[in-house]
Amino acid sequence: AFRAACAPAMFVLACFDFPGPVLAGVLVAAFLSDVFDGVIARRRGRATPELRLADTIVDTVFYVATAIALKISVPGAYRGLWLPLVLLVVVHVSRSTFELTKYGRIASYHMWSARFLGVLLAVAFGHAFATGRPTPLLACAMWVAIANEIEGFAASAILPAWRTDVPSLVHAYRWRAPAPAKLLRDE
Repeated sequence: AFRAACAPAMFVLACFDFPGPVLAGVLVAAFLSDVFDGVIARRRGRATPELRLADTIVDTVFYVATAIALKISVPGAYRGLWLPLVLLVVVHVSRSTFELTKYGRIASYHMWSARFLGVLLAVAFGHAFATGRPTPLLACAMWVAIANEIEGFAASAILPAWRTDVPSLVHAYRWRAPAPAKLLRDE
């Protein structure tokens, strides 16, 4: 809930021209809440599939709002990044459409690549907000995001049923179908 509230806050603070370090502070607080709410939920046995799905949706909304806030706060932040930005949107929308069609909801894998992406986005956005300048980390984060989306898309193509917490494409491949039963022979 805190991270969900931070999404519109990032946008509003950027629109009212709050200093970049304030936006970076909200970003760090939201990022830390994302890390610790997952740890706490798992330790308390409350990491239900519904909660994991809500976490995925909130993450997406938060990082989109943060990306828009960055465009407002640091107008040149995305200069020269139209290609990865367009590819990211196309792959994300295609993946989401595929998952909605196949599973009736978007996937909530929380892959290792997504965790790495979350850290990279927090660092890239935080640096750009704090300095008020574009950073090459943003381009790197976009390409990692595209790779993460493609990995998730592939996992969704492989897995026959919706599930949460698929650490990698290798895991999705292993879990794609039950192992075939061996035929018993009379000897």
